[in-house]
Amino acid sequence: MALTLVLAGCGDDGYEPRGPFRPLPEGAPPEVGPPTESSPAPAPGEPAEPGSGQTAGDPNVVATDLTVPTGLVVLPDGSAVVGERETGRLLQVFPDRSPPRELMVLPGVDTAGDGGLLGLALSPTFDEDGLFYAYVSTATDNRVVRFPMGGTPNPVYTGIPRGETHNGGGLQFAPDGTLYVGTGDTGNPALAQDPASLGGKVLHIDVFGQPANAAGPVFSSGFSDVTAVCLTGDQPTVVYAVDESAAGPDELNRLSEGTDHGWPTPGAATVPPVHTVDNGAGGLGGCAAAGTTVFLGALDGQRVYAVQVDGQGGVVEVPEELLGGRYGRLRTVVLDGEGALWITTSNRDGVGTPAEDDDRVLRILPPSSTGSSPV
Repeated sequence: MALTLVLAGCGDDGYEPRGPFRPLPEGAPPEVGPPTESSPAPAPGEPAEPGSGQTAGDPNVVATDLTVPTGLVVLPDGSAVVGERETGRLLQVFPDRSPPRELMVLPGVDTAGDGGLLGLALSPTFDEDGLFYAYVSTATDNRVVRFPMGGTPNPVYTGIPRGETHNGGGLQFAPDGTLYVGTGDTGNPALAQDPASLGGKVLHIDVFGQPANAAGPVFSSGFSDVTAVCLTGDQPTVVYAVDESAAGPDELNRLSEGTDHGWPTPGAATVPPVHTVDNGAGGLGGCAAAGTTVFLGALDGQRVYAVQVDGQGGVVEVPEELLGGRYGRLRTVVLDGEGALWITTSNRDGVGTPAEDDDRVLRILPPSSTGSSPV
C-alpha cells in the first residue's frame, strides 16, 4: 500500500492557531528537584536553540535538531509540545513548519541510564487549567508531575522504582479523566509480578495521584518496560500498552483490570499479547489508537506498524509497515484531530546513526483503507 506523505502548507504569515493555548499559573507547589546552573527554567517563548530555523526540504519534517524527543502532546490550537528526554526541554512545534519555540526546561530531571523526561500528557481539563503532566526520572525515583507551562512541577505520583534501564514512561488520560501510567521493571524482572512493587506495571490513578479503583493503583502487571499506553476513543474504551521486552519479542497488549501479562514467568492466567514484534524489527516505543487501528513506533525496526485489531483483541491482517528506514529510529506516535500522525525520531540516543538534522518531529497523514492519504 502506497503511503502518501502530506502536510498542511506553510502560510505566508506564519502559523495560525485553531484554538486557544492559555497556560495558566498554579502557584508555587513543590519542585521535582532544584534547577541547576546548567539547566535553568527559561521564560516561555524563547526561540529554541538549536533547531530554531525553519525546516527545509522534506515537507513532513516539522522540527529538526532536537535531542532525543520522547514525549509529545497535541494542543487545542493544532500545534504540539514535544519534550526532550536528555535535556528536559519542552518546545512548541507547528504543523506549518514555523520555527519551534522553547517553552521551558523541567528542573530536577535525572538522565542516568535510559531515564529522563519519558512521557507527556495534557490535563483532561486543559482548556480550563492549562496543565501538563509528565513522567520523569529523578535521582531516586520515577514519578508523575504536573505543571503550568513555565511554572514549577508539582508531584502527582512518586515512588515508582528507578533503575539504569527499563524505567517505563507510558502516560495516557482516559475519557473519564483518569490517568494510565506505564512503568518498567528497572532491570529487575521479579518486580513485574510482585504485587507490592510499582515496577513493571500499568497504574491507574486520578489527577490527584489517588488510585482510580478500590483495589489500588495497579491496573495490570507482568511487564518488562511499558514505554507507551494508548486508548481508543470509542465506547467502550480499549486500553493498550506497549511492552519493550528484555528477552523475547516486544508486545502490544490489550489490558483489563487485574490482568497479568506473563513477564517474567508466564502462567495459566497469563493474558497473551495482541501482537508481537521480533527484537530486530521492534524496540517498540510509541503507541496511538483509533477505532480498530493501532499505530506502533519502532526504534530498532525504524518504522511505524499499523496493526488492525478486532473486537476480541486479535489481529485481523498482517500489519502494514510505514516509513521503513526513511527517518531512522521512530519513537513517540500521536494522532491529532485531523488524523495526522505526529512522530518523533530517536537517532541521537547513543544507539542510532543521526543525520545532520536529527532528531526530528514528523507530521504525516496515514494511508486510508483504499491506499491513499485521507483528505
